[in-house]
Amino acid sequence: MAKTIFLPFPMFALLVIFGAILSVNSLNIPADQLNLLALKSYISHDPHLLVTNWSTSTSVCNWIGVTCGSRHHRVIALNLSNMDLTGIIPSQLGNLSFLAWLDIHNNNFHGSLPIELTNLHRLKYLNFNNNSFNGELPSWFGYFPKLQSLSLSDNYFNGVVPSILGDISSTRRNVASLKDIDLSMNNLTGEISSSIGNLTSLLYIDLSYNNLS
Repeated sequence: MAKTIFLPFPMFALLVIFGAILSVNSLNIPADQLNLLALKSYISHDPHLLVTNWSTSTSVCNWIGVTCGSRHHRVIALNLSNMDLTGIIPSQLGNLSFLAWLDIHNNNFHGSLPIELTNLHRLKYLNFNNNSFNGELPSWFGYFPKLQSLSLSDNYFNGVVPSILGDISSTRRNVASLKDIDLSMNNLTGEISSSIGNLTSLLYIDLSYNNLS
C-alpha cells in the first residue's frame, strides 16, 4: 500500500507561495512592475502621485501614467510629462520590451542616458524635452528600428549630431520611420552630417539654438 506523505506546514506554505508566483509571472506583468518600481526608486523628488499610486497592491496597468496593451497586458506607453519629477533614468527602463511610447518631458531628470534603452525595439515616440540630461548626445539613437519621433530639446547634450541617425548601412536603421527630430536648445557642435538627407520620411527637424557650424 502506498504511503501518504505529509509535508511540514512551513514547507507546504512555501510551495503554495512559489506556485502563486509562477502563476502571476506567466502574465509577464510583474516583470514590467519591477522595472517601473526601479524607475520610481531613482526619483528623488515626487510631489504628485507616484509615491502612493505606484504600489504593488494594484495592477501596474492601473498606475498613473501607465498604459497597457489589451492583448498581452504589457506596458506599451509611459507618460510622466509635467509631473515636476527629479531623478535619473535607470537601466531597468530598457527592459520594458513592449514599450512604444515614452514621454517624460517638462521634468528635471538629469544625468546621462543608459544604453539599455536600445532594447526598446518597439519604441515609436520618445520625448525627453525640457529636462537636464547632459553628456554627449548618444549615437545609439539611430538604433531604434521603429522610431518616428525623437525630441530631446532644452537639455544639456553636447557633441555632434550623430550621423547614424541617417546611416543607411546600419543593420537596425530607422531611416524609413523617423518623421520628427527636435534637438534644439542643447550644446551641440560641429557640422550637420549629410547622412541626415537619407531620412526619406522626415517631415520636421529643429536644430536651432546650438553651436553648429
